[in-house]
Amino acid sequence: MVSVFLLFLLPCLAPVRRVTGDRYHLITSPQPLALEIGTNFTATCTIVNTTEVTADDLFWNLTKTTVPKVQYTKVNSSALNVTIPIREDTPQLLLCLCKKESLYVRMNTAKFLHGIFLANGYPPDKPHNLSCIAVQDKSVISPTISCEWEARHRQMKNVPTLHTLFVRDTDRIYNVTTSTNKAQVTFNIFPNFMLLEIWVEAHNKLGQVESEHLVHYANGFVKTNPPSDVKAISEKILSSSLLINWTRPIASRYIKLIYQIRFCPRGSNDWIEVPLEDTAEDIHSFRLQNLQPDKDYISQVRCKYYIDFQGYWSDWSTNSTQRTPEDLPSGEPDLWRIITDDGTNERQVQFVCKEPQAANGRIIRFDIRLQDQKAKSRNWRGEWESIAVNGSDEGRRETRLLKEISLPEKKSVMVHVIAVNSVGTSPKAVMGIAAKRGEPGSVQGLRVWPHEGKLLVQWKPLNSTHVTEYVVEWAAGEQMDWQRESSLATRATIEGSLARFVCYNVSVYPIYNGWVGKAARVEAYLEEGVPAQAPEVALQGDPGRNKASLVWSEVPGRSRRGFITKYMLFYGNGDVVSAIPLAANATSYTLTALSANTKYEVWLQASTIRGSKEGSKSYFTTLKYAPGEIEGIVVGLSLGLMFIFLLTMLLCIYKRDVIKENFWPQIPNPGESTIGTWSPDYSLKAETPKENCLSGISVLDMDLCDAKCVFEEDKASLALKKDKYLSEEHSSGIGGSSCMSSPRQSVSDSDEGGDMADTTASTVQYSSVVASSGYKGQTPSSQAQQSVFSRSESTQPLLDSEENPDGAQEGSRTFQRSSRQQRFPHGKEGREDAEDGRPKMELQDVVEPLDFCPLEEDAEQTSADGLAADWLAAAPASSYMPQGGYRPQGSSAFC
Repeated sequence: MVSVFLLFLLPCLAPVRRVTGDRYHLITSPQPLALEIGTNFTATCTIVNTTEVTADDLFWNLTKTTVPKVQYTKVNSSALNVTIPIREDTPQLLLCLCKKESLYVRMNTAKFLHGIFLANGYPPDKPHNLSCIAVQDKSVISPTISCEWEARHRQMKNVPTLHTLFVRDTDRIYNVTTSTNKAQVTFNIFPNFMLLEIWVEAHNKLGQVESEHLVHYANGFVKTNPPSDVKAISEKILSSSLLINWTRPIASRYIKLIYQIRFCPRGSNDWIEVPLEDTAEDIHSFRLQNLQPDKDYISQVRCKYYIDFQGYWSDWSTNSTQRTPEDLPSGEPDLWRIITDDGTNERQVQFVCKEPQAANGRIIRFDIRLQDQKAKSRNWRGEWESIAVNGSDEGRRETRLLKEISLPEKKSVMVHVIAVNSVGTSPKAVMGIAAKRGEPGSVQGLRVWPHEGKLLVQWKPLNSTHVTEYVVEWAAGEQMDWQRESSLATRATIEGSLARFVCYNVSVYPIYNGWVGKAARVEAYLEEGVPAQAPEVALQGDPGRNKASLVWSEVPGRSRRGFITKYMLFYGNGDVVSAIPLAANATSYTLTALSANTKYEVWLQASTIRGSKEGSKSYFTTLKYAPGEIEGIVVGLSLGLMFIFLLTMLLCIYKRDVIKENFWPQIPNPGESTIGTWSPDYSLKAETPKENCLSGISVLDMDLCDAKCVFEEDKASLALKKDKYLSEEHSSGIGGSSCMSSPRQSVSDSDEGGDMADTTASTVQYSSVVASSGYKGQTPSSQAQQSVFSRSESTQPLLDSEENPDGAQEGSRTFQRSSRQQRFPHGKEGREDAEDGRPKMELQDVVEPLDFCPLEEDAEQTSADGLAADWLAAAPASSYMPQGGYRPQGSSAFC
């Protein structure tokens, strides 16, 4: 298909010629050779030799893209114009086609297709900066002239631009065409001293243009070789000059030359050129002056055509190196001191020195002399001391230690130093060190900051005519250097070699007629960076329960790499991390509000203006209890227990009777009691018992009686006793006390006037009355019914029922019932006597009579006592009866 399409285009792209009516029906015009980029192009498509189509049936394509109709212009019914802008990317094929779909058009496709080939490009640019040169070839000048120029490189493939170099002499014009920006023209021989005209012409399909014309003598285009055999000669009598000799590169019959000389100290890249006015002649030697003695210098020479100063200089010759002779030092030594004040009464002073700026030779020694100002009149001219100097690197002014002394604070000293070389001595350097309290004042407003790779130092001038100069000193670690500034200076640039990220202590000293004043100091960095390390955090002591004290050291000077602006303290327990900002000079901090028995991690972050650096992490664990907390708890508990113990002891002592009564009650021992019997008619008169009166105690074993009989008997006994105790203040129970005892207060007295607790130590008589009606089942005897009275005397305290007979009545009944059941298992109801109303009880068994001793009372015993005694003696032995509660009696006792 592509081949067929190209075959259709071949007649269209052919050059325009006369069109016959039987060949084409569409014709496009014009057919340009080239179109300038940036312009507009208008083409016309014309219909010929047919009426099948009109201009309305035509359209334009740029290769395969249809041109919009807005760019069309209808000329008439058979012609259609199109206008397109020409750009670098404009397609190169513009086609006119017919769009009617008739059979005639389809069968004659080639006749309804015509096109234009668009060759777009730029017109040629004017060449500029044309230059031509002819170089030396061995001992003559080469016959070839080489030219170069500049042109805009806007070459287009379809519209190439060519350049033609033209050289015209008096006889002919030489030309060379090229597509580049350089060309050469070769003569038979070089046209020395002939006038030449040279220019360049640029041309293409869109036009042509010429460069400026160069009109010079042919020698003006020559570049010779550099001078040869360049030598520098040192003259001993002239220590500041060198003689330079050379050989011309080409014979003068070919070209006349002028020369240029330059030189520099060895190791320097700053060349010094000799003015052309001094060398603008055809010479072969020159003397360099105002050089420094004893210094190596490098010299070079070059040449060019002497008439036209716009000609070509040759290359520089090879280096020629020579050292100037030595001379006397023209400058004084650079003397300085380093003072170390350790707080004692003496200062350690080191005197250091540099070679003079103009040493004019190698310094072989320094002579130093110290002068004590107080001994001025006696020893004004001190003794000189020589310090030998070892060899040093060329061009390097090393700092040398001359002497070290201990200078008292109140002492002043003047130092003189002279530098000596092989030729002679230098001027004398003088420096004075005043007493510590007599040092002159310092400068104010000192500032230091970095600027363009240097440190700038600025201070306020001192209003003193005695200030002769200023010394700017900078030190970092063990490195120290200084430089001197004039007395009028207020700003200086430190010229020494400074390193980045290093802290320098910059000091400015005013010099008062040789005496060093006080220093003003400030720290500065040439360039700051991120700290190389951060402080490591350590615990100060042991951590507490909810706080911990942290300490750290400052970042070492070399690791700071800048001014520390702040610290950031981080701490956390694994879940939450907290940060605390701290000042740049902080070295400790106490964390508070920590959790007990928790492990924490902590670290520091040091920051400068350039960034931050985190230190290594430290760990600690808080205590479960605060220091002293356990001791406080133990002491508190101990004191509490002691207080409770003491309080308990006091209560026990204060309530000992109550405690004793409740925990250790005194239970009556029947074996230690005296049991007696009594009857209502028994005499209440006290008896005087006799010692050892009781011969025996009989136990009365009674038959069973019902509970009512016993209860009634107890009630009768209580009533009887109450009547007896109310009738007489003191009673001895049955009428008197037993032997070896004195009358005691009765229970009735205690009930009326006192507490039973106060009489628990008193002897209590226990008594009971038992009525007998004979044995069970027997008829009572003819003798009058008799009542058996039993009594006992015990030192045991009364039971609760005895102390509170009324309140213990119910308990007494229970006890009586149980006792009666135990002692009278076969008890019967008692019978009451109709005459006296007392209950009658039958004696089951009489074991043994009771024997009572006669009372030892005096005449107060009543007849009733005797009757009672007789009755008791005559009565059958009675058994010990269970009681429904002990009955309190008058005081009595038994032996």
